[in-house]
Amino acid sequence: MNISVLRRLSILFTLLCVGAVVTHPGAAVAKGTAPPAAVSAASAADEHASAAAAALDDKDSSDEPDQPGRLDWDKPTTSRHRHRWQRHEDGNIVNIGRSSHLEAGQKAEAVVSVLGSSTSDGEAGDVVSVFGNTRVTGPVSENAVAVLGNNYVDSKVDGDVVAVLGSVELGPNAEVGGDVVAVLGGVHRDPGAVVHGSVQRVLDMDVGGVSGLGWLHSWINHCLIYGRPLAFAPGLGWAWTLALGLLAFYACLALMFRQGIDECVHTLESQPGHTALAALIGILLTPVLLVLLCVTVIGIAAVPFVVGALFCMSLFGKAVMLAWLGGRISGRRPGPAGHPAVAVLIGGAVVLILYVVPVVGFLVYKLLGFFGFGAVFYTLVLRVRARRAANGSLPPSASPPPGAATMAGPGWTASSEPAPGAAAGAGPSIAAEPVPPAYSAPPHTPAPPPAAPTFTAAMPRAGFWVRMGALLLDVLLVGFAVSLLHPFGDFHIVVLAIYGAVMWKLRGTTVGGIVFDLHVVRVDGRPVDWETAIVRALGCFLSLCVVFLGFIWIALDPNRQAWHDKIAGTVVVRAKGGSPLL
Repeated sequence: MNISVLRRLSILFTLLCVGAVVTHPGAAVAKGTAPPAAVSAASAADEHASAAAAALDDKDSSDEPDQPGRLDWDKPTTSRHRHRWQRHEDGNIVNIGRSSHLEAGQKAEAVVSVLGSSTSDGEAGDVVSVFGNTRVTGPVSENAVAVLGNNYVDSKVDGDVVAVLGSVELGPNAEVGGDVVAVLGGVHRDPGAVVHGSVQRVLDMDVGGVSGLGWLHSWINHCLIYGRPLAFAPGLGWAWTLALGLLAFYACLALMFRQGIDECVHTLESQPGHTALAALIGILLTPVLLVLLCVTVIGIAAVPFVVGALFCMSLFGKAVMLAWLGGRISGRRPGPAGHPAVAVLIGGAVVLILYVVPVVGFLVYKLLGFFGFGAVFYTLVLRVRARRAANGSLPPSASPPPGAATMAGPGWTASSEPAPGAAAGAGPSIAAEPVPPAYSAPPHTPAPPPAAPTFTAAMPRAGFWVRMGALLLDVLLVGFAVSLLHPFGDFHIVVLAIYGAVMWKLRGTTVGGIVFDLHVVRVDGRPVDWETAIVRALGCFLSLCVVFLGFIWIALDPNRQAWHDKIAGTVVVRAKGGSPLL
């Protein structure tokens, strides 16, 4: 990388400082912090930052409307980005979380967009996009920059054209007075485009005329910004393919290692606290272990194997968590339907739905990885302990079990005394014994299906937090389903109430209740009928409308009843098993 490229990167850092000023408008950027080679871009950025700070001071010190240089905060708009706030200053257009656009015939000293794209059809000084694309079709007196986006120029730019983690495209009317720099991207230049400086590519990842990081731009814009791993958006087919491929891989792990999956699931269910503690200890000790291996020098050769083992544990842990979640939903029925691979597919389908929910998607992803790693790690610890205990115990006796004589069939004789010949040390002798009759196995009768457990009000009552966790899961699932049905998009609460009433009558619980082992029962011991389920669903509106006091009442009431529980004569108990979804 030559000095000219370093100069362009210094411009990038200066423009990122502009983004910091935009995010914290009360802070001004001190002059002279940019390198001398970046004065052309840094001075303009510094002037814009100082003007923004001065405008904020005018806003705080004056109450008169529409003063020159004052920033006007607009209300949130309903654009497709759905974010948030924008502000306009005389000579500047700055947006956070949405795109900026300078129309033809207008002038602006800077067009800046953070978490959005910047488009300039008029006369601008600088055009900058952070986490977005830059498109310039009007004259620019300074620079056009795109960070984590593509940069398209089809007009005169007196300064530089820079794209970081994106490609630069120059149209037939493009004329660049400075340099064209693309970091981790390509440069596409029309034959009519004029570049007075140099064209530099740093780690060109442009493949086949398409930027090699276009998939990353789409994922950042539609997933990372919203805090979710997946989204229904164009350009994310690779993400869904990867997610479905991993789900198939987890199902194959469950097919090949059924016993290991079942053992880890049992550890998670029986000792959740120890599982979480083991995950925390394992995560904290991993970097310490790697450092110790590197310090010993000899252990450096083991580092790749340790990292590979940890990676395999993480993958296996994801399969364990999906099997646990799917088993909770399906009820772990006997036969092929209760195989861990089926549970993995069911749990994976639920997790994929949660992955598209903003913020919740990343939260679910991290929790699955955390508890999955802990379940595998603690299961290995328990197995090592059991092996040590077995090695320290006495070997089992070689004598036959006490009831071995009773296992002989009709006509057989068994004696605990040794044969006379054997007692005298004589050679082996075969005593004449009656030939046993032909044995006929009893007819095979299939095992009766397990009886469904009965839940009564005498069981332990569910507390406030576990009920709120189950309710949150139900709200997310119903909200996602309703979002796919546009005619019912404005009736989320009504659909949630209908969903609750149907599930309480048919299964005695909801999907969230199945995950958290919750069951709705009547105080008088009778089964929940349609009248009780409907009254309880309608009572939820009363618990909701009074500032959620009806739900908060669970934490205050000695019987752990919400208002709708008291109206319907029901309680929520917590007991494992017995309520499969299917």
